[in-house]
Amino acid sequence: MRQHPSSPQQLIAQAHDRLAQTYGEPEFRPRRDPVSQLVATILSQNTSDVNTARSFAALREAYPDWQAVMRAPTSELADVIRSGGLADQKAPRIQQALQRIYEAQGDFDLSWLAEVPVQDARAWLTSLEGVGNKTASIVLLFCFNRPAFPVDTHVRRVCTGLGLAPAGASADRVMQVLETHTPPEWFYPLHLNLIRHGRAVCKARKPRCDNCVLRDLCRHVAVSGGRGPTLRGNASAATA
Repeated sequence: MRQHPSSPQQLIAQAHDRLAQTYGEPEFRPRRDPVSQLVATILSQNTSDVNTARSFAALREAYPDWQAVMRAPTSELADVIRSGGLADQKAPRIQQALQRIYEAQGDFDLSWLAEVPVQDARAWLTSLEGVGNKTASIVLLFCFNRPAFPVDTHVRRVCTGLGLAPAGASADRVMQVLETHTPPEWFYPLHLNLIRHGRAVCKARKPRCDNCVLRDLCRHVAVSGGRGPTLRGNASAATA
């Protein structure tokens, strides 16, 4: 009989190893330039990946550069990104973010975020309207492989199931635990694998506990007859 991990570090290590064996260990590859990633992540708030891709593609097709996006009539930009949902909220936030970036650097450049302490980079990003810790962490991790851990609904669900944070803990609380107890080199692969596991196995409505490689670590299985944790709601578009 396996002994249950006695510390968050041990629990995270076991989860990381098992998920890597199941899904592989992804190597870091930047997906987009930082400004594109920030805009795409704002578009992704409270919508699906399909709608995010559709609205981002529509934006890039409609405007030749970020200057044009920033200076476009806000109502026009909202119509362009309408397929992503909450367009009337997201359009002014995208333009305000672009304005702040331009004012800070005289260009649409966020490469300087790779050089400053992570807490300073996150603080600057979260000072933008509508940008919370998850969005800031996505930019820092996926563009620069910096030790910032994005926590979405899948990561939160799996981690509270493992007991890394109390049931009902906020995404920011889960982020704090993961960033405190996870080696920085694991942030990227563990983040991706927790999402994969949350989508494929630890689902919100019908978790596949019988096929879960983390089953013996999950505190919910023993008290729910095999039914895993269910979290209601999602991060608000105001602070994602």
